[in-house]
This record gives sequence, C-alpha cells and structure tokens, in this order.
Amino acid sequence: MPETVQGLTGVKPNVAESNFRPVSFEDTSIAFSAQSDFKLRKTYWLFALMNQGWLVNVGTFFIKIALRLRLPIKFLIKNTIFEQFCGGESIRDAEKTIQYLHNAHVGTILDYSVEGEDTERSFDETTLEILRTIERASESADIPFSVFKVTGIASTELLEAVQIGDSLNKEQKAAFDRVLKRVDTLCRRASERNVRIFIDAEESWIQDTIDTLAYEMMDRYNHERPIVYNTYQMYRWESLDHLRRDTEEARAKGYFLGAKLVRGAYLEKERLRAHEGEYQDPIQPDKEATDHDFNAAIDFCLANRDTVSICLGTHNEYSCQYCVQEMNRLGIAPNDPHIYFAQLLGMSDNISYNLANAGYNVAKYVPYGPVEAVMPYLFRRADENKSIAGQSSREFTLISNELKRRKGCKI
Repeated sequence: MPETVQGLTGVKPNVAESNFRPVSFEDTSIAFSAQSDFKLRKTYWLFALMNQGWLVNVGTFFIKIALRLRLPIKFLIKNTIFEQFCGGESIRDAEKTIQYLHNAHVGTILDYSVEGEDTERSFDETTLEILRTIERASESADIPFSVFKVTGIASTELLEAVQIGDSLNKEQKAAFDRVLKRVDTLCRRASERNVRIFIDAEESWIQDTIDTLAYEMMDRYNHERPIVYNTYQMYRWESLDHLRRDTEEARAKGYFLGAKLVRGAYLEKERLRAHEGEYQDPIQPDKEATDHDFNAAIDFCLANRDTVSICLGTHNEYSCQYCVQEMNRLGIAPNDPHIYFAQLLGMSDNISYNLANAGYNVAKYVPYGPVEAVMPYLFRRADENKSIAGQSSREFTLISNELKRRKGCKI
C-alpha cells in the first residue's frame, strides 16, 4: 500500500459540513497513547535511520549478504524492523499484537507474509496456514478479515500462462486445477466461518487471472453477505471502470461485491515491463489521476453500498478524511459494518488510532512468519518507505512531535 502522505494532490475534503468535525490525524496523544517512552524512542531512531535513503540501500545490501552467508543477525533484525512491522513468527506470537490493537479498538488482519516459495509443497503449506488464520479470525471479532495472495498458493508462471491464453499442457492443467481447489478451499472455509477474506492484488500480467478467480468465488459465497473481497489498484487507469462494471455484474447476479481499494504497489515494475514489452502502460499518467480515481471510487462505493462493501487500504490522509466526510454527508454511521479502513502495522498510527478513537472500523495488516522467510516483505517495506514521498519523514515528524509533547521524554 505505498502512498504519498504529504503533498497530496487528490480531492481535498470539504470540512464545512454542519455538525461535522473531521478526525484529526495530527493528534499524536491518541496515535501513540499505547507506546511507552522507551518504545517511542526506539521507533523514533528506527524511522530516523529509514529516513536516510542511502542508509536503507546499504543496510538492505548487507543484510541480504549476511542472510546468504547465514551470519547470526536474526536477533538484530527481530528486535528492529521485524518488531516494528511484523506481529511475530507465528499466530501464537501475534497474540500480543492482537490484544495490543484490541485495546485501542483496532482490529487485526493476520497476513502470512512468507514470499518467494514456488513449489507445490509450499503452496499446500501456505494454504494450511491461511486456513489457520481463518479459524483464528472466526474465534474473535478482533480479527475482522483474513487475507491471501494467489501467488502464495500458485506459480506466477502458471498464472501468466493462463492469462495470456496459452494452451496448457497436461501437467499445467493439473497444477491449475490444484490452484482452483486451494482458492475454493480458502473461500469456502471463510464462508463457513463467516469470516471476510481479501484476495490481494498483484502485477497486471497475472491480475486478470486473479480477478476471474475472485469473481467466481464471490458468485459462490457472497450471495448472503460479503465474504470474498477483490482488490482494486487505483493507480491503474482502468480500475475505476472495472469497479463500476463489477458492481453491475454483482447486482445482476444477486451477490455482494467486496472491494478493497488501494493505490498500488508495483509502479516501477509495471512501467519498466510495459516499456520493455512495448505495450500500453497500465499505470495512470500521474499521481493526481490516481488520487482522483481513488476518491471517485469512494464516492461510487458509498453510493452503491446496497451492493458494495469496501475497505480502504490506504495511508493517504486526504482520502481517509474524504471518506469520513462523505459518510457523514450521507448519514452513514462511523461503525457501519460494510465500511472499513486499513493500514499496515508499524505505519500511519496517526490515521488508524484516531479513526478508531472516533468510532470508525479500522484494522491493521499484521504480517507474520519466520524471520528469514519474511525478509522479502521487510525489504519491500523499507524500500516503499524510502520511495513514498514523505512517508518516512511524516512518521518521523509525528513521533518527534509526540516526544516533544511528553516533554520529559528524552530522545
């Protein structure tokens, strides 16, 4: 969910509505209320380091080498970036984070974030682990969603072959049948346990295949209530039209559309591949267009809430404020069960905690998994914080402000 926080060019909310007070994302006393002085200072120094792009590059380089050489650096990683952005190495480890978020009225989305595995055995193991997250979610309202990436249970090469329409050989057909079975197993279990489940978005060259799977699952399991949610990346210029089209199809077939709205996470990769492949770039021409479509998608979903349930997966303060304003204008209660906000663990607490404090439905993505296996996720997190204009600076400034507010808390 990489997005700009400062210098946004999206639609600014009109806060002149009568009886409406926008949620303040500047209130650090609420945002960091659960953090001790020691924890806050530790977070301060972590973001101070992450705010230096060159240092992130050097650190990432040496960590990769150390892991490759199997040097004993796990303790250092686990007590710094892993602790900041992950809930633990297992669901059991994450229980402390689940309770910590619960105390602030923030939900948890357990996200098994092991990446880079590409064998049938690993796909089956990942499927079993996601089933465990569904079971855990079914036990408590503290976990409002489960989530999975299709590439965690299927080969990217296979998904791409299906998308471009290649004739699959016997082995590929059998492999894709197993993919279909895994996806159905997860969505069926979610439906049986009444747990909403996100299917995360991925690269454009496999996204059509993922979309097809998502819509098929919605048609199976979303007729009584929204269970399966597909993800719309609004930095793609076609996403808003797809959202409108999918809503009409859901209405015609009589099922609920679950829509998670994000801006997108693969911009550089998408642009490079489009350039090298000499095909039309699927990404919006600029950030202003992305911001416009994201807020237009909010308008559309709220206007069609008889059919669409949404989760705004965003670190964008303007978009969150805009949704709050529109909910107020339309008379939608802050705790309407069909509208959620979500941010990543360790980031944008000023959004998450202030929204939750005002009564809105909020959840944090809580990645977990063995330290070594989660490192690809953490490398992306560090790189995104570095590349998102103002993200690390924004986090650093907010923490600095809270330390100053506490006065006696020395940095």
